[in-house]
Amino acid sequence: MELLSGENLIRLLGGLGLTLQIALISIAVSLALGLVLGILMASGRRALYIPLKICLEIVRIMPPIVWLFIVYFGASKAFGIHISNIAASIIVFSVWGIFEMMDLVRGAVLSIPKHQFESAEALAFSRSQIYLYVILPLAMRRLVPATINLFSRMIKTTSIAVLIGVIELVKVGQQIIEVNVFRDNYAPLIIYGAIFFVYFLICYPISALSKKLENRWS
Repeated sequence: MELLSGENLIRLLGGLGLTLQIALISIAVSLALGLVLGILMASGRRALYIPLKICLEIVRIMPPIVWLFIVYFGASKAFGIHISNIAASIIVFSVWGIFEMMDLVRGAVLSIPKHQFESAEALAFSRSQIYLYVILPLAMRRLVPATINLFSRMIKTTSIAVLIGVIELVKVGQQIIEVNVFRDNYAPLIIYGAIFFVYFLICYPISALSKKLENRWS
């Protein structure tokens, strides 16, 4: 397994590090802003719900790869600004994650029975106290499994950043294959197999945890 040793192994680990960096930053931003926007969307105020719903549909309709091209190639040309491919990836995955997380939070909050709101109001809780001490703790059981599943999807989807030249795990694998393909016919199978195994090791435990929590809290 010379292809997976020495310098090649170091390069693959470096690509994995960049993949995780993009994914973890995007996940952190999505979690923070998605939680806030989800609560606002569930508040029932049409002035907030309608624009957020429109943004959600726009983000969902357009594939992430198209957003990558728009941000990296389109925005830089249109506005005369330089956006690195890594920054473009983080922006796109963060925006996608924010609105997906927002919809998960909205659904979780709205699934709480109405009498929970009424009981908290009867105890003279303010609206912020109702969400902080009553609604959000109750919604967490419904929210956590779906949120973990979303984060798993985000990690896997970062692989499309290769299409705008990000030297992440898949791109490093492609470079190693290009150098070795004429010397080793099994290079694509070995390298892509290793990349598959890495993604499996990262994402399967996350998916299993999501399923376990869903079964426990359903």
